[in-house]
Parts: sequence; structure tokens; C-alpha cells
Amino acid sequence: MDIKAQFNLIAEEYDKNRKRFIPCFDDYYKNTTKFIAANIEKPKRILDLGAGTGLLSYFWYLNYPESEYVLVDIADDMLNIARKRFEGIDNVSYQVLDYSNGLPSGEFDIIASALSIHHLEDEEKEKLFAQIYDKLPNGGVFINYDQFCADQTEMNDWLNSYWENYIENSGLTEHDIDLWKERRKLDRECSVEKEVEMISKCNFKTVKCVYSYQKFSVIVAIK
Repeated sequence: MDIKAQFNLIAEEYDKNRKRFIPCFDDYYKNTTKFIAANIEKPKRILDLGAGTGLLSYFWYLNYPESEYVLVDIADDMLNIARKRFEGIDNVSYQVLDYSNGLPSGEFDIIASALSIHHLEDEEKEKLFAQIYDKLPNGGVFINYDQFCADQTEMNDWLNSYWENYIENSGLTEHDIDLWKERRKLDRECSVEKEVEMISKCNFKTVKCVYSYQKFSVIVAIK
């Protein structure tokens, strides 16, 4: 089963179960977004890559309700949940596309992504980061909220073991856990250190991991 089919399958349950999958949910989404938003100028346009149900855009919208949002995802069923979330809000638009093959037209002040880019192979990540750089104005910001592996095998085993045990005891159904295990087969994680290096090669003036909790980290890059 490919990525599009996998994520369409679990779209309706995605938000409800998110906290059961992410032990640091509030810090990861809410508090980190608030921290970043407090340190940048009000953005005119925000692009959300792999937007899914619009969860990440929701937390950005809380800080910048007047900005224009473009939500991109390969799975239209996921975007249907986002459409319901932002129903009646006319500054949010949606595009069904594979962002690894190209980005929407126009320039964006912020390009963000949550738990999506780790599905790409490293060479695809590098290509994407270069395209993101080209879409940002000077001072524009790229933020990647993602899951990462450790750069040492033993520590990576620790991280994976803890996460697996957390999920097994999170209250998720056996069916949800089985779907998660299938989705894990699609993961192409790299370490935070390697991704920072890849993004830095694209000429961003500042690249920094601003939040990290075991497998979950947030990297900010400023053009």
C-alpha cells in the first residue's frame, strides 16, 4: 500500500489519535509554534506541506488568523478533514499534489511541514530543501516538525523501543497500532544532525533545532 492510500485510510481517526502517537504533543505543536511565531514578523502567506487534516496549520492559525494558508497533501481524504476544520474561513486553500515533484506557485513567507518529510529518501529531501529555499523571500522561514532517528545504532534502538512501548500502552486499538506499524515501513528517517547539514547546504543563513524530545524534533531555517 502506498503513502496516499495509507493516509486516506486513517484520515478520520488522525486527529483523535494524534496525542496517543506523540508523547510530547503540546510542546511539539502548540508551544514550539508559539515560540517561533513570537520571534518573526507577521507572515502574508504560509505553505503547509503534507498538511493532512490541517493540524499544524490550525496551530499557526491561532497565532496568525489573517495570513493566507495553502495546505498541500497527496491524500484528498486527509484534506477533506482540513476543509471541515477550516469551514467558512476564506483565507485557507487546498491543493492535492505530491510536493516532492514541485511546490505551489508564488512566494511564501513561511513554509512548514509536520511528520511528512521523513517519508522521503535523503536525495529527495535535499532536492525539496533547495526548492523551499527558492520559494522563500530573504528573511523567510522554513520549519520542519518531524520524526528522526539517532545517529548511533544503540541510541536509535532506545528511541524506537520507548516509542513502541508508549504506543502499545496509549489506549490505541490493535487495529490502529497495526496501521501504524504498516506506515512505519514507509519511513525514511535521518538524524537531526544530518538534516541540519542538508538544509544548511541550501544557503540558509540560520539553521537550528529549536525543540527535541526523543524521536520528535523541530528544525527552523531562516533564509
